[in-house]
Amino acid sequence: MTSGSERPGIIADLRGVRPANDDSRRASAVQKIDRKSRMIVNAMSIDVEDYFQVEAFKGVIRRSDWDGAPARVDRNTDRILGLMSQARARGTFFVLGWVAQRFPDLVRRIAAEGHEIASHGYEHQRADGQDRGEFRDDVKRAKDLLEDLAGARVRGYRAPTFSINRKNWWAYDVLAECGYEYSSSIYPVKHDLYGMTDVPRTPFKPTDAPILEIPMTTVRLFGRNLPCSGGGYFRLLPYSVSKTALRYVNVVEKNSGVFYCHPWEFDTGQPRVMAASAKSKFRHYTNIARMEGRFVHLLQDFSWNRMDSVFLGSERA
Repeated sequence: MTSGSERPGIIADLRGVRPANDDSRRASAVQKIDRKSRMIVNAMSIDVEDYFQVEAFKGVIRRSDWDGAPARVDRNTDRILGLMSQARARGTFFVLGWVAQRFPDLVRRIAAEGHEIASHGYEHQRADGQDRGEFRDDVKRAKDLLEDLAGARVRGYRAPTFSINRKNWWAYDVLAECGYEYSSSIYPVKHDLYGMTDVPRTPFKPTDAPILEIPMTTVRLFGRNLPCSGGGYFRLLPYSVSKTALRYVNVVEKNSGVFYCHPWEFDTGQPRVMAASAKSKFRHYTNIARMEGRFVHLLQDFSWNRMDSVFLGSERA
């Protein structure tokens, strides 16, 4: 990581705004940075869950009501698949077991288009709200189902709401026992629902078990980890912020980044959950209409591939 005294000059260089009297020199600098950022391949990931399963609505939508809610995850995921196909980009789809059980053809379509199928657990329960046995049953059930449908080994897992922390660090041992090879379950930022800032910002081995943790991408600035992985931040902040931050990770830190989003973030026609709190509605609905356009730009501005390809160096079946 670059020292604080060097950072302002690097940021200026990264954005291509070094003093110049000629617009062509400025454009050339920007193009050079663009070429450098495209040399690094980033990992695209999609958390495949429906709008009524998000943590923000947990208090107003009961799990027993899920089957009665109008499902939209199938069409919304197809929309993402179409955009990625146009951009010739591949990624990893962390599929909720509950969704896979009801939309088996969706899992098969994702796999048939060359994307990695990974696990988001079965019931979308926070991992830190389960005991060891409940967690094992949940992640094994999801893995077995997804492997049967995709016809390929499931190597990756992402905990709902990034809910692996010091309280349930044993989860890594359980994941390894169940045959997972990596997890992407920690976001090293401060947040009211998740976050650990005392862990590495790049992939690391959390225990002696044969499993790798691939944390969500952050930028270290002003002594803090700032989010740079998508999700609600991608919709709430201007696209230029996300673009500049990921370029910094690629060009200056020379690291691959991880981006994530959800199918419901592309759906302006989803039913409104009016009983949710104002805070939850703000987080969930703000700038949904802009999501697709920003996502298309993101696919064009950076290079993308599957989690297993970017961080494990292989795509074994």
